[in-house]
Amino acid sequence: MKKLLKNMILASFFIFGTLLMAADSYTMDYDGETTCLVRHFKIAKSSEWVSKIKMTNGKEIFFSSPKSMFEFYHTPGKWFEIGVKKESDIQEILVMDFDTLKPINAKSAFYVYGTNIISPAGDDLVAFDSYKTADAFAKKHHGKRIFGFREVSDALIRLLNGRI
Repeated sequence: MKKLLKNMILASFFIFGTLLMAADSYTMDYDGETTCLVRHFKIAKSSEWVSKIKMTNGKEIFFSSPKSMFEFYHTPGKWFEIGVKKESDIQEILVMDFDTLKPINAKSAFYVYGTNIISPAGDDLVAFDSYKTADAFAKKHHGKRIFGFREVSDALIRLLNGRI
Protein backbone atom coordinates (compact mmCIF):
# COMPACT_ATOMS: atom_id res chain seq x y z
CA MET A 1 0.00 0.00 0.00
CA LYS A 2 2.82 2.40 0.92
CA LYS A 3 4.62 1.59 -2.32
CA LEU A 4 1.46 2.26 -4.34
CA LEU A 5 0.93 5.58 -2.57
CA LYS A 6 4.57 6.55 -3.12
CA ASN A 7 4.31 5.70 -6.84
CA MET A 8 1.09 7.70 -7.18
CA ILE A 9 2.72 10.73 -5.56
CA LEU A 10 5.76 10.46 -7.83
CA ALA A 11 3.52 10.11 -10.89
CA SER A 12 1.53 13.18 -9.81
CA PHE A 13 4.71 15.25 -9.50
CA PHE A 14 5.87 14.05 -12.92
CA ILE A 15 2.55 14.89 -14.60
CA PHE A 16 2.28 18.28 -12.87
CA GLY A 17 5.88 19.14 -13.75
CA THR A 18 5.33 18.15 -17.38
CA LEU A 19 2.23 20.35 -17.56
CA LEU A 20 4.14 23.29 -16.10
CA MET A 21 6.98 22.83 -18.58
CA ALA A 22 4.52 22.64 -21.48
CA ALA A 23 2.85 25.88 -20.38
CA ASP A 24 6.21 27.63 -20.24
CA SER A 25 7.29 26.37 -23.65
CA TYR A 26 5.03 28.65 -25.71
CA THR A 27 6.99 31.11 -27.83
CA MET A 28 6.25 34.08 -30.05
CA ASP A 29 9.32 34.40 -32.23
CA TYR A 30 8.93 37.46 -34.43
CA ASP A 31 11.06 40.45 -35.34
CA GLY A 32 10.52 44.13 -36.04
CA GLU A 33 9.52 43.41 -39.63
CA THR A 34 6.82 40.82 -38.86
CA THR A 35 3.41 42.01 -40.03
CA CYS A 36 -0.15 41.07 -39.15
CA LEU A 37 -1.75 38.92 -41.84
CA VAL A 38 -5.12 40.66 -41.43
CA ARG A 39 -4.19 44.31 -40.74
CA HIS A 40 -0.88 44.43 -42.68
CA PHE A 41 1.04 46.43 -40.11
CA LYS A 42 4.07 45.58 -37.98
CA ILE A 43 3.21 43.84 -34.75
CA ALA A 44 6.35 44.53 -32.68
CA LYS A 45 5.21 48.00 -31.56
CA SER A 46 2.37 46.51 -29.51
CA SER A 47 3.70 43.16 -28.34
CA GLU A 48 1.10 42.91 -25.56
CA TRP A 49 -1.52 42.24 -28.25
CA VAL A 50 0.34 39.75 -30.49
CA SER A 51 -1.32 36.45 -31.41
CA LYS A 52 -0.05 33.53 -33.45
CA ILE A 53 -1.42 30.52 -35.27
CA LYS A 54 1.02 27.72 -36.01
CA MET A 55 0.03 25.41 -38.83
CA THR A 56 0.67 21.66 -38.92
CA ASN A 57 3.05 22.29 -41.85
CA GLY A 58 5.20 24.48 -39.54
CA LYS A 59 4.13 27.85 -40.97
CA GLU A 60 3.55 30.53 -38.33
CA ILE A 61 1.04 33.32 -38.91
CA PHE A 62 1.15 36.41 -36.70
CA PHE A 63 -1.63 38.82 -35.83
CA SER A 64 -1.75 42.28 -34.28
CA SER A 65 -4.38 41.22 -31.73
CA PRO A 66 -6.77 38.47 -30.63
CA LYS A 67 -9.50 40.10 -32.74
CA SER A 68 -7.38 39.78 -35.88
CA MET A 69 -6.54 36.17 -35.02
CA PHE A 70 -10.23 35.34 -34.57
CA GLU A 71 -11.06 37.09 -37.84
CA PHE A 72 -8.66 34.71 -39.61
CA TYR A 73 -9.77 31.70 -37.53
CA HIS A 74 -13.45 32.16 -38.42
CA THR A 75 -12.91 33.01 -42.10
CA PRO A 76 -9.62 31.47 -43.27
CA GLY A 77 -10.91 31.34 -46.85
CA LYS A 78 -10.28 35.10 -47.15
CA TRP A 79 -6.58 34.24 -47.05
CA PHE A 80 -6.58 31.39 -49.55
CA GLU A 81 -2.79 31.52 -49.91
CA ILE A 82 -2.37 30.26 -46.32
CA GLY A 83 -3.99 26.95 -47.27
CA VAL A 84 -6.23 26.26 -44.28
CA LYS A 85 -8.83 23.75 -45.38
CA LYS A 86 -9.94 22.43 -41.99
CA GLU A 87 -9.39 23.11 -38.31
CA SER A 88 -6.99 20.18 -38.05
CA ASP A 89 -4.57 22.16 -40.28
CA ILE A 90 -4.00 24.35 -37.21
CA GLN A 91 -1.51 22.96 -34.70
CA GLU A 92 -1.45 25.71 -32.06
CA ILE A 93 -3.05 29.07 -31.34
CA LEU A 94 -1.36 31.50 -28.95
CA VAL A 95 -2.30 34.89 -27.54
CA MET A 96 -0.41 37.16 -25.16
CA ASP A 97 -1.69 37.29 -21.61
CA PHE A 98 -2.32 41.01 -21.16
CA ASP A 99 -1.31 40.82 -17.48
CA THR A 100 1.88 38.72 -17.60
CA LEU A 101 2.84 39.50 -21.23
CA LYS A 102 3.58 35.80 -21.75
CA PRO A 103 2.18 33.66 -24.58
CA ILE A 104 -0.67 31.39 -23.54
CA ASN A 105 -2.86 28.80 -25.20
CA ALA A 106 -5.66 30.74 -26.91
CA LYS A 107 -8.15 27.89 -26.53
CA SER A 108 -7.93 27.98 -22.73
CA ALA A 109 -7.71 31.78 -22.43
CA PHE A 110 -10.44 34.18 -21.29
CA TYR A 111 -11.28 37.23 -23.40
CA VAL A 112 -12.66 40.48 -22.00
CA TYR A 113 -15.06 42.33 -24.30
CA GLY A 114 -16.12 45.97 -24.15
CA THR A 115 -13.26 47.53 -22.20
CA ASN A 116 -11.92 51.07 -22.42
CA ILE A 117 -8.58 49.66 -23.66
CA ILE A 118 -8.08 49.46 -27.41
CA SER A 119 -5.52 47.60 -29.49
CA PRO A 120 -3.78 48.87 -32.65
CA ALA A 121 -6.68 47.18 -34.48
CA GLY A 122 -9.31 49.20 -32.55
CA ASP A 123 -11.92 47.71 -30.22
CA ASP A 124 -10.63 44.28 -29.30
CA LEU A 125 -10.69 41.33 -26.94
CA VAL A 126 -8.19 41.42 -24.08
CA ALA A 127 -6.75 37.94 -23.34
CA PHE A 128 -5.94 36.44 -19.94
CA ASP A 129 -4.81 33.05 -18.68
CA SER A 130 -7.24 32.99 -15.75
CA TYR A 131 -10.87 33.96 -15.30
CA LYS A 132 -10.02 35.67 -12.01
CA THR A 133 -7.51 38.01 -13.68
CA ALA A 134 -9.90 38.64 -16.58
CA ASP A 135 -12.70 39.49 -14.16
CA ALA A 136 -10.52 41.91 -12.17
CA PHE A 137 -9.43 43.60 -15.41
CA ALA A 138 -13.04 43.79 -16.63
CA LYS A 139 -14.13 45.50 -13.42
CA LYS A 140 -11.27 48.01 -13.58
CA HIS A 141 -11.66 48.79 -17.30
CA HIS A 142 -15.46 48.66 -17.68
CA GLY A 143 -15.52 45.29 -19.47
CA LYS A 144 -18.97 44.12 -20.49
CA ARG A 145 -18.43 40.36 -20.69
CA ILE A 146 -15.83 37.59 -20.47
CA PHE A 147 -15.75 34.92 -23.17
CA GLY A 148 -14.03 31.57 -23.53
CA PHE A 149 -12.44 30.69 -26.90
CA ARG A 150 -15.45 28.77 -28.24
CA GLU A 151 -17.80 31.62 -27.28
CA VAL A 152 -16.02 34.16 -29.51
CA SER A 153 -18.17 34.07 -32.62
CA ASP A 154 -17.63 35.50 -36.07
CA ALA A 155 -20.58 37.82 -35.37
CA LEU A 156 -18.76 39.24 -32.31
CA ILE A 157 -15.64 39.87 -34.40
CA ARG A 158 -17.74 41.60 -37.08
CA LEU A 159 -19.33 43.74 -34.33
CA LEU A 160 -15.89 44.72 -33.02
CA ASN A 161 -14.86 45.61 -36.57
CA GLY A 162 -17.97 47.78 -37.00
CA ARG A 163 -19.44 45.50 -39.67
CA ILE A 164 -22.77 44.86 -37.94
